Amino acid sequence: MAVTVLIPTPLRPFTGGRDRVQLEAATVGQLLDRLAAEHAALRGHLFAEDGRLRSFVNVFVNDRDIRHLGRQDTPVGPDDTVSIVPSIAGGEGAAVAEQLPELSHEEILRYSRHLILPDVGVEGQRKLKAARVLLVGAGGLGSPAALYLAAAGVGTLGIVDFDVVDRTNLQRQILHGTSQLGRPKLESARERLHDINPHVRVETFETRLTSERALDIIRDFDVVADGTDNFPTRYLVNDACVLLGKPNVYGSIFRFEGQASVFYAKEGPCYRCLYPEPPPPGLVPSCAEGGVLGVLPGIIGSIQALETLKLLLGAGDTLIGRLLLFDALQLRFRELRLEKDPACPVCGAHPTVTSLIDYEAFCGIGAEPAYDGAEITAPVLREEWARNPALLVVDVREPHEAEIACIPGARLIPLSELPERLHELDGHAELVTHCHHGLRSLKALEILKAAGFSKVRSLKGGIDAWSVSVDPGVPRY
Repeated sequence: MAVTVLIPTPLRPFTGGRDRVQLEAATVGQLLDRLAAEHAALRGHLFAEDGRLRSFVNVFVNDRDIRHLGRQDTPVGPDDTVSIVPSIAGGEGAAVAEQLPELSHEEILRYSRHLILPDVGVEGQRKLKAARVLLVGAGGLGSPAALYLAAAGVGTLGIVDFDVVDRTNLQRQILHGTSQLGRPKLESARERLHDINPHVRVETFETRLTSERALDIIRDFDVVADGTDNFPTRYLVNDACVLLGKPNVYGSIFRFEGQASVFYAKEGPCYRCLYPEPPPPGLVPSCAEGGVLGVLPGIIGSIQALETLKLLLGAGDTLIGRLLLFDALQLRFRELRLEKDPACPVCGAHPTVTSLIDYEAFCGIGAEPAYDGAEITAPVLREEWARNPALLVVDVREPHEAEIACIPGARLIPLSELPERLHELDGHAELVTHCHHGLRSLKALEILKAAGFSKVRSLKGGIDAWSVSVDPGVPRY
């Protein structure tokens, strides 16, 4: 009998779209080796060059984290289910002020459905009015979280964001509307939240959260809700919350799947206990590259709002020490137990990270391209292509993306298929790889260079840059 391996969405393109495979193995190590042997494109996602399992990939056997059990030697049998969980971006209540604010008659009527709940009541509602919650991001996750926290009567909502409302946001970022296009998200958010509840104070921070400012911003809040979409900010928020002793309400989304947890080092693990190191840049697609079902952030962001309210009220069992996984296609929730890592560099017994660091460098962002002249701009590509029609432009997006928009004359070879289809390309020809925004095409460039292709460049900014700079007839998405 075989062991069932559950495949997460980011890795399904490498298993032919399957969400589970069955393999015979006696240990986790054997199981992963056989999985990588059967699906060769998975090996680079699961194992480092030295053969060790990557630190940003977690493995659970029957929903139990086996990190501290010598995870690759852990035995498995036919009744076991093994989950691969790669990184994607009861608790105590908030400190109660000596004198909680009173509720006005209007507030009593507004929050009446809270007040008749035994676990909230007047005192609980006054706690919410006194509370301060910081939302990092006013996008897909921050939108539903902000709306529900404001409606619930959280007294002060802080929001960190520096973006403007874009048309592509409107499919999921319900805090904003068509009339707000082009305006700063913070302005749009403030107006919407004041309309939801004029009793809520909205403090805005129109800035990118950085190591220089994070501690000063987070220090004055009781709970942080992390709705970021990139790994440097996610690690920054985690480390700042650990150093300041703040609970970090975590949520992440990708395509049809979401994750939620509460990382609170005083009572359980932190984000680094789950993912000690980030994946290499470009390995995990963003929502802009991989897509996301519009309703999914509404579900995960609402869970973040729920966990935040439970923390503030000191009610129920929060997700501290638990990772909640949601599969929208199967409408299934699963829960995995998390353990505090005693060797965690931030919250472990002997921490080595005692102040905030350069998180972009930590996540490998900002490094120079691996090869000189690795990128070519859209206008330059147009000129070179006109002079040399033999130049081959290779589209490494997925087929469903090519149906949305394509560069006329480009050849489609999805990145997941590229290692097996190298023989279709002329090793002496000039090649330019392209994707949506330029990240996957750089990965394709690395694969081609490693295979001996010498004349390879990547289209900077991808097909989006081509649409903006060369051919507006190619739709943007």
